[in-house]
Amino acid sequence: MRKMGEAGAGSSPSWESLEGFVRVEAQHFIQRVLEEEVEEFLGRGKSERLSSSGGIEGYRNGYGKQRKLSLSVGTVAVRRPRVRGVEEKFESKVLPLFQRQTPEVQKLLPQLYLHGLALRDFDLALRGLLGDGAPLSPATMLRLKAKWAVEYDEWKRRDLSDLELVYTWADGIYVKAGLEDEKAALLVVIGALSDGTKVLLAVESGHRESIESWSRVLRDLKVRGLRCPKLTIADGNLGLWGALRSVYPHSSEQRCWNHKMVNVLDQLPKKLQEKGKAAVQKIWHAETVAEAEKWKKEFGRTFGGQYPKAVQLLEKDWQMLVAYYDFPKEHWKHLRTTNVIESPFSAVRLRTSAAKRFKRVDSATAMIWKLALVAEKTFRRLNAPELCGAVHRGTIFRDGVRIAAKGRTESNRKRAAA
Repeated sequence: MRKMGEAGAGSSPSWESLEGFVRVEAQHFIQRVLEEEVEEFLGRGKSERLSSSGGIEGYRNGYGKQRKLSLSVGTVAVRRPRVRGVEEKFESKVLPLFQRQTPEVQKLLPQLYLHGLALRDFDLALRGLLGDGAPLSPATMLRLKAKWAVEYDEWKRRDLSDLELVYTWADGIYVKAGLEDEKAALLVVIGALSDGTKVLLAVESGHRESIESWSRVLRDLKVRGLRCPKLTIADGNLGLWGALRSVYPHSSEQRCWNHKMVNVLDQLPKKLQEKGKAAVQKIWHAETVAEAEKWKKEFGRTFGGQYPKAVQLLEKDWQMLVAYYDFPKEHWKHLRTTNVIESPFSAVRLRTSAAKRFKRVDSATAMIWKLALVAEKTFRRLNAPELCGAVHRGTIFRDGVRIAAKGRTESNRKRAAA
């Protein structure tokens, strides 16, 4: 007699046995589906003869060895039916020959990594989720990383000509990878499309952030069909801007205000940095270009006497700092900084920098790309996504307000060249 709390056929599960009950039912269901696959393949039921069924020649030949399959509800054991005497080999669509985890479980691995698990903790963590019978081994992550490297190479060759690109953010992410003392630079590009969604466009290793490295990344995107963005947002790295003006010369340019503010505040003593920060924030939160100019002059009057370098840094590339005023006001919070890249990659950088586990840059690149794809699923659409379509169609904005339907102005490019 079954004890109270045990679950099986003809009994109801208790709260304590619910997880085990679900796994048993899942196991029975998968086994039934495998049997039905064979019936559909042969064209007849288990006890039917070929002469009466009209199916193909061939016959069942028992079962293969018991296999463990990890599902998101736990690990189950099933046996694949075997078929003999057929011209076409029987292959299960439900349970491919060498599959040991469902796609959902495979997606779980980089998510766990992203949230801070070290490789040595995977076995313990996954067995807690999937059960003690989970088919895991020390080589599990190594096999997955090799698979991700192949997927990464395929991803880098995908066609981009169907993307209606509006904005791009570009930044160099530095991680501790390789045997050299210096950190490796990963050149990252994220785009916003005409429907307001954000997509990962490039994750490439580069020699620091040189013009050559950035040019290689941007040229590759262009060759694969990526159209010129209306606006590119990046920090003050000269390599990126030099490459952009060569590959996508018609893109407007926006300097990141966060990077600019850090550079300006570095020229002030610590006791004045809070005051300086508030003064700079007034500038880039201004409602119009004219108001931003007014607060810039106020900053100069306040700090220019004793700290002229701070004022000089603020005025440098000024036209690139106010480019976002030619785009919808609803998008300004996205366009003033490179936070679109910084935020999702902060967790990635934390894991790779703390663990120091990558000995080769290419291994780090493929792994970080996979983690970035996990983060991509959480990317939020831009505010007022319908305005992305208007920008893509060439609508003109002044101080964030729509003023014309077509004919994007050349003013930003002229300002950038000044």
